[in-house]
Amino acid sequence: MATTYDQTISQSGVWDDSTDSKNVLLDGSGSTSGITLSVNTGTTSWNEGDSSGSPFTTQALTIEGNVTLAGNGYLVDDGNLTNNGSLTITNPNFVVNDIVSGNAITIANGGGLTVGTLNAPISFGASPSDPTAYNTLNIKNYGTEVTINNLSPRDKIVFENGQSKTLHWSGDGSEIVDQNGAIVAKVTFAPGYSKDDYVFDGDTVTITCFLSGSMIRTADGDVAVEDIQIGDQLVAFDWKSNKNITRSVVWVGKAHATVHPERSDDEAGWPVRILKDAIADGVPYKDMLITPEHCLFFKDRFVPVRMLVNNASIFYDKSIFSYDYYHVETDQHSVITADGVLTESYLDTGNRSSFRQECKVVTLRGEAKSWKKDAGAPLCVERSFVETLFRALEWRENSVIGCLVPLEKSEITNDPDLHLITDTGAIVHPMRRTMHQYSFMLPSGTQSVRIISRASRPADVIGPFVDDRRYLGVAVTDIHLLSAKQQHNITAHLQVEKPEGWHATDWTDCAWTNGNAALPLGDLLPHDKMGILSITVRAAGPYLVYKQQIAKAYSA
Repeated sequence: MATTYDQTISQSGVWDDSTDSKNVLLDGSGSTSGITLSVNTGTTSWNEGDSSGSPFTTQALTIEGNVTLAGNGYLVDDGNLTNNGSLTITNPNFVVNDIVSGNAITIANGGGLTVGTLNAPISFGASPSDPTAYNTLNIKNYGTEVTINNLSPRDKIVFENGQSKTLHWSGDGSEIVDQNGAIVAKVTFAPGYSKDDYVFDGDTVTITCFLSGSMIRTADGDVAVEDIQIGDQLVAFDWKSNKNITRSVVWVGKAHATVHPERSDDEAGWPVRILKDAIADGVPYKDMLITPEHCLFFKDRFVPVRMLVNNASIFYDKSIFSYDYYHVETDQHSVITADGVLTESYLDTGNRSSFRQECKVVTLRGEAKSWKKDAGAPLCVERSFVETLFRALEWRENSVIGCLVPLEKSEITNDPDLHLITDTGAIVHPMRRTMHQYSFMLPSGTQSVRIISRASRPADVIGPFVDDRRYLGVAVTDIHLLSAKQQHNITAHLQVEKPEGWHATDWTDCAWTNGNAALPLGDLLPHDKMGILSITVRAAGPYLVYKQQIAKAYSA
């Protein structure tokens, strides 16, 4: 007997209270690109969806076709979820109280799923753009073995019901097992990762800064970071009053890093080496090794060291492929001194579980903090400030012993090499090109294309002092499809929820590709008619030719 539903939603839109306590079918099968439902906050007069205490609700959910749950509001399914199609969750606040079953579900872009019992595979997708956020899976009852695919460092799994006192990896890392040896989950990792990139914190598995030998200034002199203990008094600089004070150590954490050389230098995990005297005479007083996101203190601001890498006196040390590193937390986030350099103590923005506490005294963790509310000094990544520092440190290179000889710069081009790949795999080059407009002849029946171009990161092309590490292809404004004497405006790339491979811009009428962006066309192009797709490009390049050639070879 066919299932009867109280309500069927078959078009993209904003979630509302009409689904409350109903058996709902989300049906994306009628659209090639599927449907997206944005669960937002405050969309009703009583602000339903604003919190876990007042969520939108359903009695049960069934998925057909391609469906995406987006937004940041709260949605609770009080019954079961049956996935007969393809479900992607980018909403961080989705709860299914009973059973999730059926096809694999993707959690991506900071999405979160809390589930009673999980009988469907989970695949983690793209990492969230917020560096403090995770893709999160929370399983309340895990009596049955679950399957988790594509696990990467920005994914978090929580086994909530406390059946296990301890969790650990099997020998080859393909399984999570409990203290009795029972298999809790079968796991595959994203390319380049392994079980060594993760730690367990009770019933939670997450990934994740000083390296061993860093000398931290205490009230009793400089002490190696690995020897710092809770209760030690560190010398801190109160920049507002321009004097030194003391801060008590409240937590010390240790973690292990393994480098992934196939990634960009700043994301591979290489430690940053700051040569002796690189900042000023005697600063640091010996070579300093820290992680790329660790901040140094300049002119009343914290600056991530990755933005100061000049490949001469400050560089990624590629002789170190794995290492232990440490965080030292004081009672307040502070400016402390390491190796003679003003730097930061640890600020817990939510990644404390990535570290093991080394000392005998165990401390309880509080709520995660933020740079905006809790930082000991402002975090600054503005180019106008950081580039000035970068140039000043670059100018000192002749005064520093042991500087690397910079490699010859890569060739730069402004040619995007723009072309398309259709849903059947056909490569389409432009049939006509003006200054900003590219026109392509599409085969009949084409339902989607990928916009392919060169792509580079501003941080690579311009310099690390630019805090933009997105791969940018071309900035696209208008897209038109002409077929059977009808012109269709394509605007999928301008929507809040964009197709895969698009970045938002400061312009509302434009979006950047990442060099390989999806563009759904649906059924606009009949099976017996060809069409002309016109793309207007507002900006393109510059691109690093050498790196792009490597990327093309890898993708091929």
